[in-house]
Amino acid sequence: MSPEAALAAQIERYRQMTCEERVMIALRLHEMSCEMARMGIRRQHPEADDAEVNRLLRERLTLARTL
Repeated sequence: MSPEAALAAQIERYRQMTCEERVMIALRLHEMSCEMARMGIRRQHPEADDAEVNRLLRERLTLARTL
């Protein structure tokens, strides 16, 4: 399957989903990206506890919104 055909099939599948299904996918993707960011923060700040990791994540998200 070509990339174009795969994209068309994916778009068609999304169109067949309910709003709730699409929202659930978006929420899972958001949580996955936040967890990946937390992993990066933990590598950069191995001494940070969970509260500090979450604080740094919130800072990054705020910064991303302002750019």
